[in-house]
Amino acid sequence: MIHLPGVLAAAEDVQAFCQQQRWPFCFIGGVAIQRWGEPRLTQDVDLTLLTGFGNEEHFIDLLLETYSGRRGDARVFGLSHRVLLLRTPSGVDVDLALGAFPFEERAIQRASSWKWAEDRSLITCSAEDLVVHKAFAGRDLDWGDVERLLIRQYGKLDLAQIRSELKPLLELKGEMEAMAKLDEKLLTVERRLRARP
Repeated sequence: MIHLPGVLAAAEDVQAFCQQQRWPFCFIGGVAIQRWGEPRLTQDVDLTLLTGFGNEEHFIDLLLETYSGRRGDARVFGLSHRVLLLRTPSGVDVDLALGAFPFEERAIQRASSWKWAEDRSLITCSAEDLVVHKAFAGRDLDWGDVERLLIRQYGKLDLAQIRSELKPLLELKGEMEAMAKLDEKLLTVERRLRARP
């Protein structure tokens, strides 16, 4: 099993590569959860790399020169699904989203550095944008992360920003139910925290 420091070290390796290329990016998923939510075991690295539309091959080819693809057709899969599935030399899986939508661009602009150890840091999305990512993904694990994040960041989140970013994404997806589910989670967290002695 890969230990968390190994995952974060692998994330640092990918970060250094992206910074060397002067590419705009930020970590999302489990790495960002370590910063904003309830820390939990994660075995892979998720990040968004801003590629825009039309120049994805350039980014993919450079990445595949440095990192192994997790599929034989990683290049084709990346171009068609906008997610490049990589593996670092240390054996950590990386899911790299090829970002181009306005939300992804804004999330990268809002990203900031998180110092996770002495002289070691990673650029992660904001807590608000992590809620948006997780609510949009909508798996049970994601909603669990959302709830724990809402508890840990209670009173600190810009809820209006979260709603304004999430709503158009869900409209594109055609799954507006997540807006109501987010409101339910907010209400549940508020009741739970107010009930504490």
